[in-house]
Amino acid sequence: MPAKRNVYLNMKSRGEAKQLFFARFSGYRTGQETIGVRSSGGRVTAAPVFARFSSPSFHSAAMDGIAVLARETFSASDQAPLTLSLEAGQAVMINTGHPMPQDKDAVIMIEDIVMAEDGNTTVIRKPAYPWQHVRKVGEDIVASELLFPTGHQIVPADMAALITAGCSQISVRCRPKLTIIPSGSELIELDDTLSELPAGKTIESNSAALCALAEQAGARVWIEPIIEDDLAGLKNRLLTAVKSDADMVIINAGSSAGSADYTLPAIEELGEVLTHGITIMPGKPTILGIIENKPVVGIPGYPVSAIIAMEEFAVPLLAGMQGITLPASRTIEAVITKDLPSKSGIEEFRRMVVGKIGETYVATPLKKGAGAITTLTRANGMLKIEAGAEGIKGGTKKTIELLAPRSRIDATILCTGSHDLSLNVLGDLLQKNEPSFSLSSSHVGSLGGIIAIKDGMCHMAGSHLLDVNDGSYNVQTIKKYIKGKDLRLITLVYREQGFIVKPGNPKNIHSIASLLENDIKFINRQAGSGTRVLFDYELDRNHLDCDDIDGYDQEEYTHMAVAVAVLSGRADTGLGIKSAAQAMGLGFVPLVEERYDLIIPEAVFGTPAMAHTMELINGREFKQAVEALGGYSTRETGNEVSLGPQIL
Repeated sequence: MPAKRNVYLNMKSRGEAKQLFFARFSGYRTGQETIGVRSSGGRVTAAPVFARFSSPSFHSAAMDGIAVLARETFSASDQAPLTLSLEAGQAVMINTGHPMPQDKDAVIMIEDIVMAEDGNTTVIRKPAYPWQHVRKVGEDIVASELLFPTGHQIVPADMAALITAGCSQISVRCRPKLTIIPSGSELIELDDTLSELPAGKTIESNSAALCALAEQAGARVWIEPIIEDDLAGLKNRLLTAVKSDADMVIINAGSSAGSADYTLPAIEELGEVLTHGITIMPGKPTILGIIENKPVVGIPGYPVSAIIAMEEFAVPLLAGMQGITLPASRTIEAVITKDLPSKSGIEEFRRMVVGKIGETYVATPLKKGAGAITTLTRANGMLKIEAGAEGIKGGTKKTIELLAPRSRIDATILCTGSHDLSLNVLGDLLQKNEPSFSLSSSHVGSLGGIIAIKDGMCHMAGSHLLDVNDGSYNVQTIKKYIKGKDLRLITLVYREQGFIVKPGNPKNIHSIASLLENDIKFINRQAGSGTRVLFDYELDRNHLDCDDIDGYDQEEYTHMAVAVAVLSGRADTGLGIKSAAQAMGLGFVPLVEERYDLIIPEAVFGTPAMAHTMELINGREFKQAVEALGGYSTRETGNEVSLGPQIL
């Protein structure tokens, strides 16, 4: 009998699911404990806090000067200066913060007095009023007054106020305890002794991210050992976790609709499922449930889905258990750089790279996919596409939630176009030498980069487009697509292009004609990329038909992706750069040396960010690091290539 598959029934929207889930625990609060004030940052008061002492606890001077009795100075004026004797006690020298003498009630600033040469008398030209420049007892805090009510989250300044008021300990909400159960027969723990991953196994990493998110919300986290896909075992582990002192339990993975996904039946059999399936992407398989009056969340296994589910459902509830309301997201309006189709009826979360070009923010989408963990590390913004939207058209201005400080986004250099490993070197050096700036590169091919420059959607673009008529690079294509715009064309590197092959070149690939021999599987680059233009040119030059190339229609967007395809056995070869082959321990058959340039608008070229970037490009450190990759020459790095007369 085939294993039973779960079915998404009665999926709920994100808003509906939140309302249903949070309502069941709206009044739930963790217990309370007494802790030292010095370790109370971020905690929430479980009872009102009253001052033990007043502050100041004595009348004190608020300025450097002399302490006087105000009524004895009322006759002072410019026409009738008043002389006060320090020896007779009419005035007393005093410093800021020092106690006021018993018989004095005002301070005259040092700037407003003239001392006699003997230092025994002083002259004033205007009167003082009672309590002038004096901090009175209890001016800031009065003993027994309410400092903070129940439910107040302690910030650093509060800690100083509490100590000033004589409070060494306070009662706070206990940090909620979260138990995370990683599940999946394919998962293994990271082991430094592993030389390579066993076939079919994946390193369990989600728990680290989920733990960090929970701790940011103030939770304590316990991560269980990995459990294999087994319903009985999962039920036992889940029940044990629920009966512990955990305030919430998360099962990571196994929440989808597959025959080996056991989270749903485990929660159903032990408690209540509020919803299975939420109309968001990524994150659709999320399960919200209750067992023995405790919240249980089934979080999808793909990293992007897992983090979105955690941020949307688990983190707010963990914060709420302590009485914490999470701050609203910061947003900006940004122009979307390309068309974004979306699925009807599903709210889509798209991570973006956002930068500022002139006075306009632009946002470039990162690749889709619930398993694309690099989108989490590279994104600095989030676009939420409404469930009723039929996609978003490029050039549209949309609200973007910021995942980084605006100052960081303002200092992000957007580089798009052709992929090259030297950009990684440049980005690392920029971060190391000028940490206020960062380089973010997206890979859309050389032609895509030129179009992005034309449309004002990036600060610079990488390109290596061959002109098949004269053998030059980039100039003619730029003139064809961009007119009336002042540009700089800067040579970054020369690099070797050729065939990336398995070690030892077992298929004996030595030229483009070799692709028709020995049942060779080829992996291509996307249309519009410089590598694709080169490959098509070589096919034409050798009178070969692309239909005869097995894999011509199989495309990747970067040289490293081509190398990985060869390494994994998905392809026997693909055209790419030598440094990518060497980085993956693969063989390389050279075909041609090409020039890789950066296209930079004149308006951007003079900015501080680009000035620092050009300084690095022309420096020894960059050139040495690039040449160490292999397959590169920096003989003209930093040189400007003439574009000739501008075409209007």
